[in-house]
Amino acid sequence: MQAQKLRFLPFLFGILLPGTPQAAQTCNPNVMPTTPENAFTDHGNGTVTHNRTGLMWMKCVLGQSGSDCTTGSANAYTWDQALQTPVGFSYAGYSDWRVPNIKELASIAETACYSPAINLSVFPNTPASYVWSASPSTYGSNLAWLLSFDYGYDYTYYKSNDSHVRLVRGGQ
Repeated sequence: MQAQKLRFLPFLFGILLPGTPQAAQTCNPNVMPTTPENAFTDHGNGTVTHNRTGLMWMKCVLGQSGSDCTTGSANAYTWDQALQTPVGFSYAGYSDWRVPNIKELASIAETACYSPAINLSVFPNTPASYVWSASPSTYGSNLAWLLSFDYGYDYTYYKSNDSHVRLVRGGQ
């Protein structure tokens, strides 16, 4: 039970909510990168494949577009809305996009960096905030897992709250 309480601390204080202004990314040069640029294949169409997992990711979170993800702004969704976003969605010639599970989402977090904890060469202009996973929580039926791309940690969050979405295809 104690671990569950610790996971909720950021939410109790309103930290990292979507739309919060972000500081510049900081990376520790003494830590080996977990998601170097050469771990991905850029397809030149707004998608990248993570070579280790074989998963194809959208470079931008939903709502952003362009080669550097600076067009538009990141949309925020409740968990139920997030799970519905891939329905009928087509991007880069594919229509089998889905919301990733928490382990898949964690596979693109860059643990050598924070604010955001992601490789910005591969996933440019990523907000340093929460991104939903498709994984429900066993802590309660009103909770689901998400990943904080501020520090790269996973958390449980109320499904009725808003967070960002990054879609994936393949795997499972």
